[in-house]
Amino acid sequence: MPRLIETPASEDSIGLDELVDWCESAAFDPSCEDGLAEAAPMLRALSRNRHFLADAAIAELKTRCAEQRRINPYSAQVMLLRPPGGKYVLRAVFWPAVGDHVVRMSGTAPFLYHVAHDHGFDFLTVGYLGPGYGSDYYVYEGDVAGAAGEAVALRFVERSYLSEGRMLLYRANRDIHAQLPPDSLSVSLNILASAPGQGWRRQYRFDTARGVIAECMTVASAQMLLELAVGCGSDNAQDLADSFSRAHPQDAMRLTAWQAIGATLEDAARLAHWEQGARSSSPLIRRASVAALEIIHYGDEMACFSAAGTVG
Repeated sequence: MPRLIETPASEDSIGLDELVDWCESAAFDPSCEDGLAEAAPMLRALSRNRHFLADAAIAELKTRCAEQRRINPYSAQVMLLRPPGGKYVLRAVFWPAVGDHVVRMSGTAPFLYHVAHDHGFDFLTVGYLGPGYGSDYYVYEGDVAGAAGEAVALRFVERSYLSEGRMLLYRANRDIHAQLPPDSLSVSLNILASAPGQGWRRQYRFDTARGVIAECMTVASAQMLLELAVGCGSDNAQDLADSFSRAHPQDAMRLTAWQAIGATLEDAARLAHWEQGARSSSPLIRRASVAALEIIHYGDEMACFSAAGTVG
């Protein structure tokens, strides 16, 4: 499960600007787990400041949240405290209870409650307000290709809550949690590591009952742009997709390119394309191609069976 971070007992608190100044200094290097953990005493000190977040919220409300609309790429659940600008992101996250109006109107899905997932980045979090969300924690070891239906060695660890002052360090593509709604509105503070190439890090949803990856939850904007370009029928896009499918450093982009090409082909050419893909060195292309061939030969039911983990 995430690493529990203990900080020395203290009543000292700091303001948001003090934390930002420290994070901007050479003392902070979130590119590794231990470097991110160095921020724990500072984040804990900010969490003892019981008015900074309300002050920030009031300032936003006075401008009709103009700054949040300008800089915040997240949903309304997140208040961005400092925008992505280099090595880290600083934010506050709101966790409503089941009985709160927003959950009664929208359901639990927008908050990923009861959805087992990992994260594509390391982050440090502390309970700031309320009893905190609960989590059923799992851990998985080793590399995964990231295909839907891929078997993963999951190990259940415990159920616990992010209560006020409790601090955890989540490790990218290792710690899994299925979050449970808090008993009352809760808030957590996060410092996210923001490394170069972060956009290619993948986040997965897991089927813990079957011990498999249910789906990849992230798509890079470059993948969508490539699909659009190929779908428009441009020869240049076809050439680029062919190049990406063979040599792009990210397997997810190789798969996107391969699937985009396949979508433009018909009959025998499409069959040959997927047969070639089934022999690819790319695990994602190989699995997707085998599933496509199953659909061609046997229909959707057999494809679903293959995607459930019978294909390596």
